[in-house]
Amino acid sequence: MKSPFTGGEVRLMQESLELIFRKEKFTYVAHYYVCVDTEEQFTTTELDALNINQVYNQYRVKYGIPFPDEIAEIRAFYALSASKMSEILGLGTNQYRLYENGEMPSEAIGKLLKSIMNPRTFAEFVKNAENQFSTSDYARIMDKTERSIKRIDENESRHKIFGTTTRSLANGYAPQSYSRLKNIILFFIDKCGGVFNTKMNKLLFYTDFLSYKIRGVGMSGLAYKAIQYGPVPQQWDTVYGSIDDVYSEIIAFPTGGYSGVKLCSELQPDMSEFTKEDIDILEAVYKKFRNISSNDISEISHKENAWIDYNGSGKFIDYSEAFSLRAL
Repeated sequence: MKSPFTGGEVRLMQESLELIFRKEKFTYVAHYYVCVDTEEQFTTTELDALNINQVYNQYRVKYGIPFPDEIAEIRAFYALSASKMSEILGLGTNQYRLYENGEMPSEAIGKLLKSIMNPRTFAEFVKNAENQFSTSDYARIMDKTERSIKRIDENESRHKIFGTTTRSLANGYAPQSYSRLKNIILFFIDKCGGVFNTKMNKLLFYTDFLSYKIRGVGMSGLAYKAIQYGPVPQQWDTVYGSIDDVYSEIIAFPTGGYSGVKLCSELQPDMSEFTKEDIDILEAVYKKFRNISSNDISEISHKENAWIDYNGSGKFIDYSEAFSLRAL
């Protein structure tokens, strides 16, 4: 870079400054050049963009306004033109394109753009604009929104079941498959004629850890923690309520005035989900514990290093503890 004043050397300078944008004050790191010969300051188009973008970024974050790339991604996902997006949202003809190119929306328009990142919301805008589409285009866009909504629902269900863990040693490197987990649970419900929550927690634990002991990978995709009553899935209190076709019954015990929650289902497990090796592991766990009560299986699990070493720690049980299983 040469000085526009003398053609001589320049210095790139930085300092913390404040800028008023839409009546608000923002602090940013100002970049500018100084001519060595004249000490005059100047900027370039690139530095101006760098300076103003620092302020714009703060403003976007503060008011929940999507960034230009996010605005472009929404349109690209639905394969719509910028003018069609403007039409759907009731904006000026070329306004959506301007926002994609970096123009800062008002706070109200920014929140509108943020809202259509949710396919449920965007679907409502499309429905309201149905007459502005051809029949085929309308069907195509609605199909995309519905599939996006389904994926969101699946992700929400997955989070309720599998929590924050990803495929790692914490879950035995097993795929986090809702369908696979559902059918493991249905297998034990079917074989046992219903299973109490406490016992199901232990059946799942022994299934996963026996699987890891035999072949180095879990089966259900669940991660486990050690609590007072033994090893339990990370989200054990929401897992069963999140499984379709599985319902809970309150069972009153004949003595002591106690009751328990029993998992039931009218659905048969889909055994095509499993390999022969999977089925052998499920059968081994069932045969070992089929006649053992919830209290007794809890006591058995208390003898496992997986419980002894992790009880009260709040940490996920390392699946390598599978190699020290005592019960199986």
